[in-house]
Amino acid sequence: MIVIAHLSDTHIDSGHRSSERTRAVMDYLEDLPYDLDAVLVTGDIADHALPSEYERARQLLTSRHPVMICPGNHDERAAFLQFLLGQPPSAGPINQVHHTADFVIALCDSSVPGKDEGFLDDETLEWLADVLARTPAEVPVLVGFHHPPTLLHVPLVDSVRQCGAERLAALTDRHPNLAAFLCGHAHTPAATVFAGRPLLVAPGVVSTLRLPWEHHAHPVDYVHLDQPPALAFHVLDDGGRLTTHYRCVV
Repeated sequence: MIVIAHLSDTHIDSGHRSSERTRAVMDYLEDLPYDLDAVLVTGDIADHALPSEYERARQLLTSRHPVMICPGNHDERAAFLQFLLGQPPSAGPINQVHHTADFVIALCDSSVPGKDEGFLDDETLEWLADVLARTPAEVPVLVGFHHPPTLLHVPLVDSVRQCGAERLAALTDRHPNLAAFLCGHAHTPAATVFAGRPLLVAPGVVSTLRLPWEHHAHPVDYVHLDQPPALAFHVLDDGGRLTTHYRCVV
């Protein structure tokens, strides 16, 4: 059995609130009586892409479990690489892969510098195609990124979703072992289908988005700030079946 923790949208800033909520989630994971197979963090790590925010996030997201982190629309690639991942700065997409004998996680950079909406550029899609081609057919692949590539029926999120998703769907059709897509950005737990695969959205650590039928369309009503931080657990069993549990951390 493979168990992967999935959190998103920490939005670390100079204040205490986002750091405390992120620390609560990571402390919860550290205290588990089980070694997780991976911890996946799907973007918007820093709120303003400042070096100090990434340095703080680097401390908070350290874990005894393997951790993978991708950027979101609030992140900046060069600072993300240098101050969070400890790598030379670059303006290119930050794509990462985690190989094991039992599963593979491919983290794609869906961020578009200077924009809130997402897009997987040709370099990223070619990289993903190579990862999928090199993975044995019996090994499941989980593909993660920040922006959901399909409608979630939340106008605020749908207006800045991942564009050009038909290109990703065409690639998916050629690889039956692509087990699921994992993303963030929406600040609400959600589950749907994209290209015939599960699309599983992690809740936001820093806040929870109110759904359209929960508020009166005034900007102040868009988010819950008093809801506890939350995360998802994705479980792959020996038969390749995927189950997701959502957990609040109080």
